[in-house]
Amino acid sequence: MNDPLTPADSLRASLAGLLDGLPPRQAAQAVERLISSYRGATPTDAPILRDRADVAAYAAYRMPATFEAVRSALEAFAGAAPGWVPGSHTDVGGGTGAAAWAVSATWEGERPVTVLDWAEPALALGREIAAARPALRDVRWQRSRIGAALSLESTDLVTVSYVLNELTAPDRTALVDAAAAAARAVVIVEPGTPDGYARVIEARDRLIGAGFRIAAPCPHSAACPIAPGTDWCHFSARVSRSSLHRQVKGGSLAYEDEKFSYVAAARFPVGPAPSRVVRRPQLRKGQVLLDLCETEPSLRRATVTKRHGDLYKAARDADWGDPWPPTASAG
Repeated sequence: MNDPLTPADSLRASLAGLLDGLPPRQAAQAVERLISSYRGATPTDAPILRDRADVAAYAAYRMPATFEAVRSALEAFAGAAPGWVPGSHTDVGGGTGAAAWAVSATWEGERPVTVLDWAEPALALGREIAAARPALRDVRWQRSRIGAALSLESTDLVTVSYVLNELTAPDRTALVDAAAAAARAVVIVEPGTPDGYARVIEARDRLIGAGFRIAAPCPHSAACPIAPGTDWCHFSARVSRSSLHRQVKGGSLAYEDEKFSYVAAARFPVGPAPSRVVRRPQLRKGQVLLDLCETEPSLRRATVTKRHGDLYKAARDADWGDPWPPTASAG
């Protein structure tokens, strides 16, 4: 309430200057290794974030992207459960706390939050960064091995973001099962790659098997209509680029798009979208082409033209990942 900045602005302000004193080459090397790790070429017997340099590089380079991806997933979930606010939150494998920031951005107010990670340097830096956000000042930062031995206390919401790709298959299964046993709602986010999507679908199936209802992105809790190996479901979140982004990747754009896959599920009744835009809308003269995942379940391309009046205006404003039709037009 006393923070005049938005959570995204507050996070960026907290991250500013984080790499002061760290040689640029060392930061860039840490980032390059992290990029390889998060694309799936990662050993599973040691934490990815090994020391302060790694954590500083991770926070400056990856934390804004993780925040925007998780916030997008949480906003879709909140849209399917408009009357629900989590009273408590556990972030598994949360590192420096991007998902805790995203939950704070999605639902106002304070709540008990626990961030679990096996990398003590990440937890320490997460605590330092969170001091800038009043709602996060009392977060419990707890070191924990993420895997088969994981035990979670009961909580309203469990988030698992960019973690499953670090784990062996048995540990992934154990983590999803532990989350399902502990939480009323589970949100899992992975990189928007074919492998990331496959991990999300695997987790989605286990959550459904545990009695959860899918809230987003799917408009149903049936099997995904995408034939295995033919395509993958993913979305995009826009992220402001830092100076470190420019240093590592080059180029002059002020932003980049973070591709991610996700599933949001709950044990309580939810109202998923009638359908969801699963590709970037294509604007043509007098028409908009929307690729939709629908309730049946099925995938369909819809053509919305000027003849559709207000719906056409809504289609021109529609974005990848949005529910369709908009609430105001659905009636």
